[in-house]
Amino acid sequence: MLLKLIIIVLLFSIIYNLFRALIIMLKGDQSGESMSRLLGKRVFFSASVLLLIVIAKGLGWLDFNPAPNAITHTQTQTSTAKPHPQNASTTHPPGTQSDYVR
Repeated sequence: MLLKLIIIVLLFSIIYNLFRALIIMLKGDQSGESMSRLLGKRVFFSASVLLLIVIAKGLGWLDFNPAPNAITHTQTQTSTAKPHPQNASTTHPPGTQSDYVR
């Protein structure tokens, strides 16, 4: 539970730094903390979250949701027509094509 709380705090700090950088960009204020420093913190926190999740998964501290079991379907042929081979270049015989001409 503590690990999940740490990840949530890091995610909120990412959003906080992102919006602080947005406000500095919109105001054009150069006197305070630089926008690039705030964006750098955001990238650092993002990398920290990813690294923390990978390490926690590797150590078995986090369990991801299991993937649903894939259900295999079998297909049965219900047609009684005689199958015939086809490919992309197969054309109908001239007798079965439409003879309609304008």
